[in-house]
Amino acid sequence: MTKPVHIYQAFIAAEVKEVWKAITDGDYTVRYFYGTRVESEWTEGAAIRYLGADGSVVADGVVLAIDPPHRLEYTFTPHWDPELEAEGGAREVWLVEDANGASKLTVEMYDVEVGSKTYDDFTNGFPYIVSGLKSVLETGESLPPPAEYS
Repeated sequence: MTKPVHIYQAFIAAEVKEVWKAITDGDYTVRYFYGTRVESEWTEGAAIRYLGADGSVVADGVVLAIDPPHRLEYTFTPHWDPELEAEGGAREVWLVEDANGASKLTVEMYDVEVGSKTYDDFTNGFPYIVSGLKSVLETGESLPPPAEYS
């Protein structure tokens, strides 16, 4: 396996199974992942889609590897920007580990050129997504939309 081009980590005051559910359940993702609802059968080779409020496919990919509730690897191709889509997307690995009753969430990004539009967009987006997941699990409340969406 190649080395990740970006790693983002956070500690969340929630059990591993709760964090996993927040990553894989559309009722959660719609609350922190830019309003998108994730769909997948969550098996290796299954399609994964992030749907906008209007049902349009905002991003999609394929589950490459899965080991619930600890590891999810998938391709992620954005469709919200033609330039990002043309760059071909990325490979992401989401790792959830026990941290003394809390959880350590690590998001790794692969197969993207550092300095590309995809790299910049994703690395700026991960903090909002992971912080939103953390907020939903710890407080029950979503973060306000980022300024560029208000």
